[in-house]
Amino acid sequence: MIDRSDRGRILVRGADRKPFLHALLTNDIDGLAPGAGCYAALLTPQGRMVADLNVFETGDLILLDCAREVKDTLLQKFDAMLFGEDVQLGDLTDGWGCVGVYGPQSAAVAARALGARDGEAGDGITGAIAALGPHGNTRLEALGDTVVAARVDAFGLPGYLLFAPTGLVSAIGNAALAHGAVLIDLATAEVLRIEAGEPAFLVDMNAETIPPEAGIESRAISFTKGCFPGQEVIVRIRDRGHGRVAQRLVGLSAQGSVVPAAGDRLSSQGKDVGHVTSAVLSPARGGPLALGYLRRDQAEDGRTVTIVHGETLIEAAVLTLPFAR
Repeated sequence: MIDRSDRGRILVRGADRKPFLHALLTNDIDGLAPGAGCYAALLTPQGRMVADLNVFETGDLILLDCAREVKDTLLQKFDAMLFGEDVQLGDLTDGWGCVGVYGPQSAAVAARALGARDGEAGDGITGAIAALGPHGNTRLEALGDTVVAARVDAFGLPGYLLFAPTGLVSAIGNAALAHGAVLIDLATAEVLRIEAGEPAFLVDMNAETIPPEAGIESRAISFTKGCFPGQEVIVRIRDRGHGRVAQRLVGLSAQGSVVPAAGDRLSSQGKDVGHVTSAVLSPARGGPLALGYLRRDQAEDGRTVTIVHGETLIEAAVLTLPFAR
């Protein structure tokens, strides 16, 4: 279990909420049925990332989950694009919190944390959560208040986000702990994220990143939905460039015990060929593991590069993403 209250939460209401977001985000929002959702991004006209976010259509509103640092930017950009549409924006970041539960038993633990009991009928909380597919969501009356449960896998594991009013979050967390969850801190979550090879915005992706460089285009972009800011750049990379970009995000399994740092240069035959974006000491790999960008001609599985960590040179094997399980 992880406290996800550090992230931003935006509420979008109104009859035009889906076509409004559909015109701005990279994925197919207009086609979301009640209880469905997706992963998407907001791009500049040049195809650079403004934010990535989880989108949940609940039936009468859309809940957006994003990095807290970009929440205000998203609200400002959405507000600037409103020209008479029936759309209302709200900031739920302080009023609502979130708990994330991950692992093979996460559905059962999430249901128990929301008050499910043994022998509960299939149309109860347990059945509603178990029925959720990726980015599926359901709004429940649980523990005396309204909760939104959403399926968002992470760390290579099935996972559920439980959104609730701030005053209820601690009760949900305590109930999850009572039913077998183990609380981990954000530093441990970072180790799991990098071990799974999953890029994070403002860490491995930023305002200079084009989605294909980070390898998120298959999840975040619909090529059939129609126009969105940055679409021309993305389509040109796919059609004219055959998916080739100048650099790609890769994994780096380093030798020794020295953990690289974000910003460390990557070198091959004395030439700079990229940089590290995040790194940890990985128990699963038995040594340092990093994510970083490599020049296209260097981003091949098994190739060896040198990480320049101050005065220390660290040899590292290139691992293409996503990591093999």
